[in-house]
Amino acid sequence: MSSYHVTVIGGGPSGLMAAIAAAENGANTLLIDKGDKLGKKLAISGGGRCNVTNRLPQEEVIKHIPGNGRFLYSAFSVFNNYDIIDFFEGLGVALKEEDHGRMFPVSNSAKSVVNALLNRLKELNVTIKTNCPVAAIHYGEPHTVILKTKEKIATNAVILAVGGKAVPHTGSTGDGYSWAKMAGHTVTELYPTEVPLLSNEGYIKNKSLQGLALRDVALSVLNQKGKTIITHQMDMLFTHFGVSGPAVLRCSQYVVKEFMKGNKSVTMTIDALPNDNEQKLIETYTTMLEENAKKSVKNVLKGIVPERYLEFLFSRNEIDSNEKAANISREKIRNLISDVKNFQFTVNGSLPIEKAFVTGGGVSIKEVVPNTMQSKMMHGLYFCGEILDIHGYTGGYNITSAMVTGRVAGMNAAWEAIAID
Repeated sequence: MSSYHVTVIGGGPSGLMAAIAAAENGANTLLIDKGDKLGKKLAISGGGRCNVTNRLPQEEVIKHIPGNGRFLYSAFSVFNNYDIIDFFEGLGVALKEEDHGRMFPVSNSAKSVVNALLNRLKELNVTIKTNCPVAAIHYGEPHTVILKTKEKIATNAVILAVGGKAVPHTGSTGDGYSWAKMAGHTVTELYPTEVPLLSNEGYIKNKSLQGLALRDVALSVLNQKGKTIITHQMDMLFTHFGVSGPAVLRCSQYVVKEFMKGNKSVTMTIDALPNDNEQKLIETYTTMLEENAKKSVKNVLKGIVPERYLEFLFSRNEIDSNEKAANISREKIRNLISDVKNFQFTVNGSLPIEKAFVTGGGVSIKEVVPNTMQSKMMHGLYFCGEILDIHGYTGGYNITSAMVTGRVAGMNAAWEAIAID
């Protein structure tokens, strides 16, 4: 039986960082992954460019991790988003900042990020086993990791970095939850976040808006009493099954939580001109129509919103787009502008968790020590990354959470494992 100080299971962002941190702190380290390649999720993140972290102030980064982000304060005091930037630049990966603080490699290639991490593992003599699914973990002193090949590995510390259930083709298929439960941990209810939403509205079913993108709209989720739960101002997209795009992904977890309460449908609203006052718009466009009485209403209102969306709103408000401006009643203009500012539609589901970008739920953070990532239930067991009940918006926040928790888990696992020897 081979033995190691630290065994990391899972070769995603958190596992790679954990293995590097453990080895840098003197531990004889093993990294196991069931897939044929390490860093699969990193390689496809940010559209294949790899959004490694976010440069916003720490407080803002944590705000963008609405799923238990506050748990990360202790870990951030050890290793934070700025340390991630320094870490990669220290490995020779030059980074650049894009909109909203997102950090990408100057190479525009995720491969440069993955390769830098793999090279660092090699420099540190971390043992790597790919194509090695884990069959079981027997907790004890030491712990025993049993591979499907029947090989047994003795280890003083185990780090579970196996991800959640989102994006399963990268290897995140929920394997770690049963191992956490065996150690006495609670796994909170799993649900999709950062996920496209489904709608049964007629214009979705007949695909009349399919492919229409709306830029910089304010998309809101309403509760059953019609009160706003959350609003995100970003782009969105109508699809053949419902809605998608950045604003929808950010709002999706709040929609899914409403479904989890037993609600069959959830109302959302689109404000296509979020920076303009509704009454002022009514006055402006009423005046424009009066001053251009002989022009068609379509030509007078052209450009207020994308053409397809405008035609759709005309149709909803029984306005013939070729009608002369002089013939449009003030009431119809008021209703049209009301739709521009407050278009309501219902969604009745989301794509499944396997189609989500991020998993909501996971190993309860109440059972994990926040400044070490060690289990409160099992000595020598650590967690990092998406297996934990922590989730953020897209934009480098989930990778930041994964790398920070991975770093802290790896360091502390090494110190404890070496002390036992």
